[in-house]
Amino acid sequence: MLQVGLSLPRSPGGAADSFPTAEGDDVGTGQGLCPAEMLGSSPVTVVITSEADTWDIDASSCLGCGEFVDWDKMPEAEQQANIPQDVLSKPPKELKKLAREGYWAASRALRARVYHHLIQQVSCRLVTPDALVYRDVASRLFGKLSVSSHPLPEFLEGCSMPTYCLNLDGVTALKKILICIGNLFPDITYSPILPSLVALLLHYSEDEAQCFENIARLIASNAPHTSYIDQSFLAHQASCMTFGDLANKHCPAAHKLIASTSENVFEVYSEWLSWLFQDLPFSYAIRVFDVYLLEGQKVLYRIALALLKQYRLSVTSPELEGTDIKADLQAFAQNIAEHITVDKLLERAFGIRLFSRKEIWLLQMANRKALMERGITMVQGRQSFHLAVDMQNFNSSIVTAQEMRIIWSWIPERFSLFPPLLLFSTSQDGCSLQRFYTCCEGYEPTVLLIKTTEGEVCGAFLSSDWSERKKSSVTSGFFGTGECFVFTVRPETERYEWVFIKKPELAKAVPRSRQRSPSPSPVSLLSSSPDGHSTSSNRLTVPTPQRRGRLSPFLAIRHFLLPSKTASMFMSGSWEGIIIGGGGGQALSLDANLLWGHTEHCETFDNPPLCQENFKVQLLEVWGFQNA
Repeated sequence: MLQVGLSLPRSPGGAADSFPTAEGDDVGTGQGLCPAEMLGSSPVTVVITSEADTWDIDASSCLGCGEFVDWDKMPEAEQQANIPQDVLSKPPKELKKLAREGYWAASRALRARVYHHLIQQVSCRLVTPDALVYRDVASRLFGKLSVSSHPLPEFLEGCSMPTYCLNLDGVTALKKILICIGNLFPDITYSPILPSLVALLLHYSEDEAQCFENIARLIASNAPHTSYIDQSFLAHQASCMTFGDLANKHCPAAHKLIASTSENVFEVYSEWLSWLFQDLPFSYAIRVFDVYLLEGQKVLYRIALALLKQYRLSVTSPELEGTDIKADLQAFAQNIAEHITVDKLLERAFGIRLFSRKEIWLLQMANRKALMERGITMVQGRQSFHLAVDMQNFNSSIVTAQEMRIIWSWIPERFSLFPPLLLFSTSQDGCSLQRFYTCCEGYEPTVLLIKTTEGEVCGAFLSSDWSERKKSSVTSGFFGTGECFVFTVRPETERYEWVFIKKPELAKAVPRSRQRSPSPSPVSLLSSSPDGHSTSSNRLTVPTPQRRGRLSPFLAIRHFLLPSKTASMFMSGSWEGIIIGGGGGQALSLDANLLWGHTEHCETFDNPPLCQENFKVQLLEVWGFQNA
């Protein structure tokens, strides 16, 4: 079953954005006239503007449960099942299991009851408009006129509005609810997901008022580290960046494919919510909604990641040559039934082990901060905002612009907003460790690039300022976060992340009541000779206290109970040299003259040697981020 979009009329001369949607199925006629028939049989264009449109308003359109649905368009007949009386009293963990298994799909009545019950349990702001408020506002706005002209809220400008299986009465109810949301929630400035959520809820609501009350509770949710609906362009963009970060880590093959075929990776990932609540057919979208109500936005990340993984399995690189990958992903989601069942999609989604909800929240807050530094505010609506970095003027003595673009696609989204800035180069600044520190301190993060005399190229993304080395009680103590990674560029391009990125279950989250053990410290991990070997110590350093009011970094090791003290040895610096990665060896180590280096497997990144184990440096560069 493919969705049908809605074309909204506009006043003459008005500008609008248009979005293509899938063509609807032919359905029967009668009182349940579907939106596709109302608008014609040609492909439907979704147009939403902030200008006035005209449509019929029926003051008594709050109909009985199911009256908003065109049953001929529903993907399959709902089966009436015996509903256990105690199903709603089951503990959250069991409800979550039932939702994941599709239990609500057995009965329309069950799903309607469960939705209302779950949403009424959502913790929300004390003053949240309810069904009575909706009836009052709707009566005031629509009650006296049979035909009324009301603009849709400005926060919907440029957003699509899927109607799924709603009939004409359902489409009218959808528009009325959205207008009342705009009236009662004036702080919402951008929320492209709202029309889809309201439309899905209408399929299982007794009337408009109940649907409004339930969506209002999701809007007003105030549970810690949990969100349901982004309500500003800033929050929406931060969610898109967070998904990009997660795709970078959990879907490396798909990410590599997108980075190699698209000039703007972020633009592709900015559609991730549309894949779920605009492009997926109703039978898939409603199953996503089932688990979303119980698990919040984190589950949407999982399902979109599973969709991305399935997309990579279903296409080959040659097929994508000259293809608009953004449009190709949209078409893939619309025709998902040809590739994978909804049960299998959810099964794969829940097989993806993400970090804790709090850790994802920290990442989202960091992304919001980066966007605000780029000038995006809470109050502005949708705007044309180019976030891709132009690499045309990039000039390095070690890597090409194309190679740097691949490296840039690996780094966290909040940093890739900013263009690269050359901080240090041995060709310009000489082979001096002191000069290295002088040039690099004050910049966070940095990218280290090394070219050996054999022509091999490797490097590291380093999340922390090199001045952090001075804050440890032991001069050469390790610091950094789990966002650090090492990589190779030539002869092969490969990235090696923190070992717990791929196995987060090994690093359990620290309970709030417990203090995280500080990071391990080496005593002397390298010699100045290229073939010097070293051993690590298990002594621990005292961490620097976090400044009050400052957000804890994403993937800071104090958030985790690590099984090994050597699993978090990210970066270390002293006057003897620098080390990146530790535990059983160092991923990269350089001597005090920045002339000789060594590479081997280490536990922190679980990497092979990044080049010839003992190498001589031909060129070394450090790149920072302008305005980061």
